[in-house]
Amino acid sequence: MVRTLYDIKDQRQSVTAMNRRQATPGDTVTLAVLQPSYLPWLGFFDQMRRSDVFVFYDDVQFDKHGWRNRNRIKSPHGAHWLTVPVRHKGLGKQRILDVLIDNRYPWARKHIGTIRQFYAKAPYLKRYLPDLEAVLMQRWERLVDLNLTLIRLICSWLGLECTTVRSSELDIQGERNERLLNLCYRFGARRYLSGDAAKAYLDVERFRQQGIDVQWQCYQHPIYPQLHGEFMPYLSILDLILNCGDESAAVLERGADVG
Repeated sequence: MVRTLYDIKDQRQSVTAMNRRQATPGDTVTLAVLQPSYLPWLGFFDQMRRSDVFVFYDDVQFDKHGWRNRNRIKSPHGAHWLTVPVRHKGLGKQRILDVLIDNRYPWARKHIGTIRQFYAKAPYLKRYLPDLEAVLMQRWERLVDLNLTLIRLICSWLGLECTTVRSSELDIQGERNERLLNLCYRFGARRYLSGDAAKAYLDVERFRQQGIDVQWQCYQHPIYPQLHGEFMPYLSILDLILNCGDESAAVLERGADVG
């Protein structure tokens, strides 16, 4: 039985399901693949919401200046970065699942203090901050474990349903397009949901030849009540949740516009 509430005691457990939703006979299985990120933006969770199977792409190369170990929240002066320091000097190209957090710095306490300061007037800070703090203040060694636990926590807040798996657990090989196709084969998916950034490399015709329909997410960022002046999109979903609470899932869904 899959729990619908976040259980702090089981937070280090491998993330295999989040309120599992099973496709019934005759349904078209939709698969999405994304790299696990730190406190991701709304579009990340929109893909999870729209998927029957969601693959955490955790065995691909870590991008040092990407979103795997950082994201933005809103301050009175604009966007503010929250960055988890990681060890990379002399380590060459690392896979996401191999990246270690640099715990020489009190990054977690700083992140919690920053969130508490910037969202002091947010209506739902007191509801969500204790669980977030309980996760962040543990001593995490691997970035991927931290990210997956935070994603699981946020999914519980949103009541989000999908089956999830880590690519590192599947032993599925191939170059970029071939591997994505093989992931679709593995789960019997006939629809591949992709973010717009993949238009630069995804071979849509190759997918169609294999009977797999590619759908582009085309997420239209919704506007919602927000602190600190003019609305700012593309922040961590934490901004939405602290401002909108129980309405966050409905706001998230408003941005859906799959192409």
